Amino acid sequence: MRIMSLPGAFRLFRSAVRTQRTSVACVSSKPAKHHVTAGEQAIALTAMFVTILGPSSWILAHLEDYKKKE
Repeated sequence: MRIMSLPGAFRLFRSAVRTQRTSVACVSSKPAKHHVTAGEQAIALTAMFVTILGPSSWILAHLEDYKKKE
């Protein structure tokens, strides 16, 4: 079995190392179309908090009940 030298191995990865040209995303610096108030942000964050952390906190709070064998 032949072990590849460092320059030979580098040639294999040269194309991956080169920077690839990609198209630039369409980023605009315009103001927002719809202004979101602080109240709307608070309601949205509260809904996300309850939706994501509510069930997991319920399970953790009742973990000992789930461990009991009936």
